[in-house]
Amino acid sequence: MQVMASDADDPTYGSSARVVYSVLEGEQHFTVDSRTGVIRTAVANLDRETQDRYEVVVRATDMAGQLGGLSGSTTVTIVITDVNDNPPRFPQKMYQFSVVETAPVGTLIGRVKAEDSDVGENTDMTYQVKDEEGLGAFRVTTDSNTQEALISVQKPLDFEAQSVQTVVVEALNKFADPRFVDLGTFRDQTIVRVSVLDVDEPPEFQPPDGLMEVQEDAAVGSFVGMVTALDPDVANRPVRYAIDRSTDLEQIFDIDPLTGAIVTSKVLDRETAGWHNITILAMEADNHAQVSRKTLRIRILDVNDNPPELATPYEAAVCEDAKPGQLIQTISVVDRDEPQSGHRFYFTLAPEASSSHHFSLLDIEDNTAAVHTQRLGFNRQEQDLFLLPILVVDSGPPTLSSTGTLTIRICGCDSSGAIQSCNTTAYVVSASLSPGALIALLVCVLILIVLVLLILTLKRHQKGHLSSEEDEDMRDNVIKYNDEGGGEQDTEAYDMSALRSLYDFAETKGGGGEGPPVLPSELHSLPQWRPAPDLDFSVFRDYISRKVGQADEDPSVPPYDSFQTYAFEGADSPPASLSSIASRSTGSEQDFSYLGSWGPRFRQLAALYAGRRGGEEDGGGGSAES
Repeated sequence: MQVMASDADDPTYGSSARVVYSVLEGEQHFTVDSRTGVIRTAVANLDRETQDRYEVVVRATDMAGQLGGLSGSTTVTIVITDVNDNPPRFPQKMYQFSVVETAPVGTLIGRVKAEDSDVGENTDMTYQVKDEEGLGAFRVTTDSNTQEALISVQKPLDFEAQSVQTVVVEALNKFADPRFVDLGTFRDQTIVRVSVLDVDEPPEFQPPDGLMEVQEDAAVGSFVGMVTALDPDVANRPVRYAIDRSTDLEQIFDIDPLTGAIVTSKVLDRETAGWHNITILAMEADNHAQVSRKTLRIRILDVNDNPPELATPYEAAVCEDAKPGQLIQTISVVDRDEPQSGHRFYFTLAPEASSSHHFSLLDIEDNTAAVHTQRLGFNRQEQDLFLLPILVVDSGPPTLSSTGTLTIRICGCDSSGAIQSCNTTAYVVSASLSPGALIALLVCVLILIVLVLLILTLKRHQKGHLSSEEDEDMRDNVIKYNDEGGGEQDTEAYDMSALRSLYDFAETKGGGGEGPPVLPSELHSLPQWRPAPDLDFSVFRDYISRKVGQADEDPSVPPYDSFQTYAFEGADSPPASLSSIASRSTGSEQDFSYLGSWGPRFRQLAALYAGRRGGEEDGGGGSAES
């Protein structure tokens, strides 16, 4: 840098304005050019890390520095900038960390940091693994914010395999200055020792293969395979085995808890389930919480235990005018067994159809067969349906066979061979119900018939019962209003025909000589009942007594009839009273003309009595009194 001083004197007059520079303080590190004022370092390789700031006092003197000249001074602050001249250094030559052996990959173990006296980007550095005993068990990365080395787990650890692992970590500057290469290497190393801590681990399965095979005809208890698991801990505790029943709900397999031997516990069927995936559990004998799981695949090997069958229930239609050798149907078969080297099936007509002269069977030898006609023409009227049994045999071992039926219908065709119609009987048979369905249908019909008959019987019984009660209540219930009593409700409890007969009989006899004589007019007011001469009244007395007793014992009957006084009977009625009492009070002379005011309902009654009254007057005007 450079300093400059100015002088106000006239530079043309002598040396009064001539200025020279000198260092008053800091001359051990810096110098100044006396004429130009340029400040320079006095020594080489200033060390910023030792002192990063200097203050230099520079003096300016006029008169060219001669005696008597005037002077002034200034302070110059010099800041030393940094260069990357210091390598990174680890504070320690060894670091120690610990981690459990079950730590997952990526777990941070620890941090280390190398120091650098430089500042700024000159302190940026990277870390790397220089040497390692653990064969890549650890990983070192750089934290760009803190410039630290992060040591983490890169592979699963195993205390039993290696309990202590050593890692050499190297730190180096990211930006190197080539001017200072001769100062040495700008990197440093340290040793990191990682202690792996032992934990109680679950058993481990050996070997890892999880595939087993067993024949489907194996007997119950047959050996399938064996699994082995060991305790990886130093204690090497005993291991127990079990099957996770959620993966074997039907409990088809069992396992020996001590040896791990797997056996069958049920009969196998490859056609039902060709593969079984079960989970085996291995746990420490004294600590069931330490458990390992292994998925085991068991393949069921097939044996020939299913006969071949026709692929579908074949049906074919043949024209009546079919010619010999005409192809009717090509058939194929299916076999639920798994072919080891490919299925081979053989076709023949069943023994019961071998003598048939209507159709022939040709084995094409590609697991199919063809059925042809063997005669010229058919007659639907004679036979419209043929059932052709076909025997199918597989190649074994052992050889199995089955018989299927080909249904052939004889149909009418046009000249081009197109089917026009087939006999409907065959379709009815094919669509007929099974015997079980027919029986169920008949039972339902019978039940419905029984229910209908029962309902009709109950209704008829109830109707007859109600009719008899109505007839009994309403038949011959003649009401006579000259009997004082409870009113029309009395007719519900008694047979009024019997009571009226008894009453009229006593009234005709004169009531035993008591009471007033009966007037002829009263005899004509109501029909006269003539009882039979030999009528037994004890029957009526017993009947009335029984009814009275039943009424007395019935808690739901209304209270007894109260005594009513009819002294003013008919006082408020326009047509007056109709009772026999009122009739007697007027004597035999009665005027029936008032009946005409009763309205249309009593018109016939008024005419009747008016006519009778007129007849009596014409006969002499005699009185009816006696």
